[in-house]
Amino acid sequence: MANWLSRLTGGDRKSVSASRLASLAGGGLPGWVPRALPVQMQAGYGRNAIANRCVRLVAEAAASLGFQASDTAAQRLLERPNAEQSGAELWEGVYGFLQLAGNAYLELSSLEGEPRELFGLRPDRMRVLADRTGWPAGWEYSAAGSVRRFERDRASGRSPVFHLKLFHPGDDHYGLSPLEPAGRALDLHTASADWARALISNAARPSGALVFNGADGHLTEDQFDRLKAELTGAHTGPDNAGRPLLLEGGLDWKPMALSPAEMDFIAARREAAREIALAFGVPPLLLGLPGDNTYANYKEANQAFWTQTVEPLARKAARALEVWLAPWFGADLKVLVEPRKTGERA
Repeated sequence: MANWLSRLTGGDRKSVSASRLASLAGGGLPGWVPRALPVQMQAGYGRNAIANRCVRLVAEAAASLGFQASDTAAQRLLERPNAEQSGAELWEGVYGFLQLAGNAYLELSSLEGEPRELFGLRPDRMRVLADRTGWPAGWEYSAAGSVRRFERDRASGRSPVFHLKLFHPGDDHYGLSPLEPAGRALDLHTASADWARALISNAARPSGALVFNGADGHLTEDQFDRLKAELTGAHTGPDNAGRPLLLEGGLDWKPMALSPAEMDFIAARREAAREIALAFGVPPLLLGLPGDNTYANYKEANQAFWTQTVEPLARKAARALEVWLAPWFGADLKVLVEPRKTGERA
């Protein structure tokens, strides 16, 4: 709810002071989630519990499925990609960025033409460089004020950058994050949480309007400023809960409120949470969301999560690795997904 004083007057304080109505309201609504990286990733993962849990569920489950490479050196590279990370840690980041940004990147570090290490790269710092025909010919990575350029070796087909992306029907070079189609639901769910927090923080603020019934029907500018300062200092915040409101002559308090039917607050928030979960391919039942009758029980929902979301994502990554690593380890390289352990859950 925007500040009613400003809305009534368009920001003109003089016209406010001449009005017969002085309204009290909470702070402004939180702004909607921007659609640009990295703010989108922070808004989705850092500020929304449903999106955060969905990303973690998908990334951690998919990363638990290791890869089996037909080449020993390739297998060692996938299991121990660098001195700081295990294979599961590296791929958890890859799958996480894939859900948040629609794109994930790896850098292959080589020595004398031999692959040595793999490192994750942040998608918000990467830019695809296309050639004259529109195909990606290189990449630029910006970090700490410097720009690194990666190029594909056209002769050997070797590329130092691995780019895994989700399908995007309107972009040739970048994938589409689930945060995009779930954006409105994410906005609603996050805004409702901020709104609930604001209600708690301002629980003592009188929800209504002060109507001036003086002789001329107007407050002077000084009277209006003094009244506003007194109300803000003495009747806002949890410390002022229950404090009575003392009205001077000519002032009358008119309570105002929205009915539960008008807000339908809880139901709208639950539906937004379900929509976010479905965009990420996570059954709402796994998140503890009530009202889901699609799956008979948790076991079936968990099985559907693995077979419809996690395993297809891991197989997609394995096929992409085959194509990317084949010029380095031989055209007959095969990369398979390790089978899931019996009884493994999300």
